[in-house]
Amino acid sequence: MAKLDYYEVLSVSKNCSEVELKKAYRRAAQKHHPDRNQNNKDAEEKFKECKEAYEILSDQQKRAAYDQFGHAGVDPSMGGGQGHPGAGGFNDIFGDVFGDIFGGGRGGGQRVYRGSDLRYNLELSLEDAVAGTEVKIRIPTQVECDECDGSGAKKGTKTSTCTTCGGHGQVRMQQGFFSVQQACPHCQGSGTVITDPCTKCRGKGRVQERKTLSVKVPAGVDTGDRIRLAGEGEAGESGGPPGDLYVQVQVKEHPIFHRDDSHLYCEVPISFVTAALGGEMEVPTLNGRVNLKVPAETQTGKMFRMRGKGVKPVRGGAVGDLLCKVTVETPVNLTRKQKDVLKEFSGHVEEGGGRHSPQAKSWMDGVKKFFDGLSG
Repeated sequence: MAKLDYYEVLSVSKNCSEVELKKAYRRAAQKHHPDRNQNNKDAEEKFKECKEAYEILSDQQKRAAYDQFGHAGVDPSMGGGQGHPGAGGFNDIFGDVFGDIFGGGRGGGQRVYRGSDLRYNLELSLEDAVAGTEVKIRIPTQVECDECDGSGAKKGTKTSTCTTCGGHGQVRMQQGFFSVQQACPHCQGSGTVITDPCTKCRGKGRVQERKTLSVKVPAGVDTGDRIRLAGEGEAGESGGPPGDLYVQVQVKEHPIFHRDDSHLYCEVPISFVTAALGGEMEVPTLNGRVNLKVPAETQTGKMFRMRGKGVKPVRGGAVGDLLCKVTVETPVNLTRKQKDVLKEFSGHVEEGGGRHSPQAKSWMDGVKKFFDGLSG
């Protein structure tokens, strides 16, 4: 298959400058990067084409050979370029895969490094987490310097090849019988040096800023879930692609509901009269009020399930339920008349011989047997 024209791959003209070339490569690499296009073979191939095109056109000697002879001038199998297949060993193979994006690759041009990933802790109410929402956040981050386009060099000037490592970014040190390869101490592994740094970023290529982002929170998220915003992390060094921003979700405690996966739980206090005689009462849900029918003779701790009133999980599945646990509340601050009425009521209950309080009678019978066993 005939290879595409390297200039067409990066959408630049043949007389483009290094800055224009780097900008075009950065845009194309970010667009087709595998992290942004998972399981997309076409994007993966385009990403490799962009990297290959930039590797050739960013090297002055290779670019000149390509302009004169086309692909034949830079194809090692046809005698073009430098070296031959397999000549570079493991380091070259590693560089072919990860290249300039991650700081690897071969010498001959300034290396670029992917920016750091960032994390932002987002606190949400239970209502917003269940229904979904859109929030704006402000984050401090390193962004590309607009004065020097991320190169670190003063506008109108260029970086120069490091004379210590010859642009490779690494030097080989001999220690006895061993030869150790390490980052060049002069250029700190970049392969280039800045003789006239940018006054705005002081040669760093990046500046500190705060930016505002809009985050779409899907319905059903819960504490511990992460939302990834690709390319919203720190800007890469030397014009490299930015990292990602991970928004970590934390759901605040709710005064009424407790969430467990897709289900919601709440406690509903009822009077002992309602518990004894039964009744109907309103209980809250995240979507409004509903009626709960309490049957007669309901005991404290009884759980009532209201189907479909819970949470729809963010990763799919059925909507959960709302489970209401009733607690019988003992009346307080009684008047003398109310106390007299209760004493009269208690006397009538006791006349039933435990028929009206089966749990209490059963418990007392168990206690009696326990003490009889001790005395025996």
